[in-house]
Amino acid sequence: MERLQKVIAQSGITSRRKAEELIVEGKVYVNGKRVTELGTKVDPQIDKVEVNGVPLEREEPVYFMLYKPTGVISSVSDEHNRKVVTDFIPTDQRIYPIGRLDYDTSGLLLLTNDGDFANLLTHPKHKIYKTYIAKVEGMPLREDIKKLEKGIILEDGKTAPARVKVIRSDKRKETSIVEISIHEGRNRQVRRMFEAIGHPVMKLKREQYGFLQLKGLNAGEFRELKPHEVKKMRELAVT
Repeated sequence: MERLQKVIAQSGITSRRKAEELIVEGKVYVNGKRVTELGTKVDPQIDKVEVNGVPLEREEPVYFMLYKPTGVISSVSDEHNRKVVTDFIPTDQRIYPIGRLDYDTSGLLLLTNDGDFANLLTHPKHKIYKTYIAKVEGMPLREDIKKLEKGIILEDGKTAPARVKVIRSDKRKETSIVEISIHEGRNRQVRRMFEAIGHPVMKLKREQYGFLQLKGLNAGEFRELKPHEVKKMRELAVT
């Protein structure tokens, strides 16, 4: 027997947190009866679960790493018919991105149909660092870097401490390449952090997620995560 929200998340249709909301809202039925209590347990092999009137079908969990190109939406669909990240991965499974990279940002993005896994990696208490390489305007001073390292005030609050390193600066072009690692996932956070110190981002790429790296992939390419990588990411989230 497993908790109902976990079974829903493992089906791939949504995260565990969203599954809990659906249960409380009365949108989940078990064996024809509406269930609204989060403590409910079910046997996924026997009990018939419906979410929003659609029977649950348990899928085999899959885990992908995509090198997202710029100009692509981190979603499974787009009302303006722009290219989305799932267009790059041919699969019958109902996968979706874990977190997001904005339209103008490239780099490492994970996709899965395992809502439990997705929730584990994105939950704020699980401080998994993501590393970005940013090309910024100007040449940040040491005092600017220290502000990012200690945390900087944005309109939605102070950021957590970041790991920051200036890789190189070009005095002639007045640009710099900066490596920054954060464990938060606010909207356009890295771009807003650099704007806050007066060095807007010109180009941004996520190079690393936890221990996972883009090595061997070109923009638009993907690969499945190996079982030991999935296990290690789980362990990283709970430590």
